[in-house]
Amino acid sequence: MAVKVSVTVCLIPEARGGPFVLWEDLPGSVRQAVELGYDAIELFPPEPDALSPKAVKELLAPHNLAVSAVGSGAGWVRHKLSLSHRDPAHRERARTFVRSMIDVAAELGAPVIIGSMQGRWGDDLPKEEALAHLTESLTMLGEHAASRGQMLLYEPLNRYETNLLNTIADGLTFLKSLPPNVKLLADLFHMNIEEADIAAAIRAGAGHIGHFHFADSNRRPAGLGHLDFGPVVAAVRDINFNGYFGAECLPYPTPDAAARQTVKRFRELFG
Repeated sequence: MAVKVSVTVCLIPEARGGPFVLWEDLPGSVRQAVELGYDAIELFPPEPDALSPKAVKELLAPHNLAVSAVGSGAGWVRHKLSLSHRDPAHRERARTFVRSMIDVAAELGAPVIIGSMQGRWGDDLPKEEALAHLTESLTMLGEHAASRGQMLLYEPLNRYETNLLNTIADGLTFLKSLPPNVKLLADLFHMNIEEADIAAAIRAGAGHIGHFHFADSNRRPAGLGHLDFGPVVAAVRDINFNGYFGAECLPYPTPDAAARQTVKRFRELFG
């Protein structure tokens, strides 16, 4: 088992203050990731065309640094696009945004994350209809990602961020209706809120978890909350996970300190 660690780099001005470790300065973030011994960066661009895959690859190549994943959250943060919206034209705009993000991410050898763009049900949109729209959208996007040789990552979020699917068990049931290259992103912060047994949920997700988000119970860097990581590590080893743990946590007390604390705790846990 070769678990790897990546650090989040957010380039979305409107998301400043959110749970991302490094901000805005991509060349500086790359230098810091290399100095601290990270294996990869996880990118959150403001728009699909904000990144030049060629320029990013040239920036990373001398350091043997990879891109672990690319976030699509700007679609919600900047444009309020939802893949489960009642309006077909709105859903197509959302899918177009994610398709373009998949194309950019594929050039970097990375999957795209669907988190906040999954949307919510409520008001005039029943839950069953919202889930049907989300299924349709992720089927189309999963097939597009497969055509580019990539998986697509779907992230169950906690109840305060979505009311669609909140647990790994919910996600596993949902995956049955989606293409096989759609995998789950298991976020330890969300799991700390929603799962009765985090380790058991990880074991249940064997073969279907494509990425982890690494944060403590309070969304601060791992080691600065009360999450018991021992059972988590044991479960990750039991499912033979060979992907990335992405540090998606608050930049507490500073971005530099959060980056250092994360990689320190990761190495303590995984060696």
